[in-house]
Amino acid sequence: MEFVFVLKRDELFAGADPFQGFLPLSPGAIERRFLDPIRNLGFFLERERAEKDPAFKQIIPYTVVTDGTDVFAFRRLARQTEARLRAKLSIGIGGHVDPVDGRPDPVGRGCLREIGEELVVEGPLDLEPVGVLNDDSNEVGAVHFGLVHRLRAKASGVQVRETATMEGGFEPLSGLRERARSGENFETWSAILLDAAHRFIPGSKDSGRILAGGDPR
Repeated sequence: MEFVFVLKRDELFAGADPFQGFLPLSPGAIERRFLDPIRNLGFFLERERAEKDPAFKQIIPYTVVTDGTDVFAFRRLARQTEARLRAKLSIGIGGHVDPVDGRPDPVGRGCLREIGEELVVEGPLDLEPVGVLNDDSNEVGAVHFGLVHRLRAKASGVQVRETATMEGGFEPLSGLRERARSGENFETWSAILLDAAHRFIPGSKDSGRILAGGDPR
């Protein structure tokens, strides 16, 4: 049986109406408003139940890798085990927090584990928390909550680890936004972050609303 790390919805949002989309926050604000209750009140729940019950939010570390205003984008191939993600474009390395990640910081450890499973990155993994992501507009998004990080890296020092299940590389942010506008199949979370990239990638500009479909997980 598979278990994933969750927090009750009403504890995550502390009685307030949930925001929708990407909410940029400072690292300190993320710690106070979200990470502190996640660490103290979160627990592992059977994934089968968590996927069906919006009373719980599965906590997903989601990392955008950048080199200046170039962004690492990738596509999961047919051998990818998660069927919902196959053939979709993404700019976020992410996944569930698993029991192996342990405490006291399951989110941080889960974030590093996911990056290590997906990519080979030269140099230190200096992660910068930049905000949180919530999208209750579909059944999948209604049971997931994203903790968004930015990882600065040199394009020459990043490569896909499992080339049988994923392909990708760095592209200019402007080009990725244009691809999303043209209807390419981006994950919803990635489309949301492409919209909001000017809020966490220095040097990028607001280029207007992007409409794209897909599932966040």
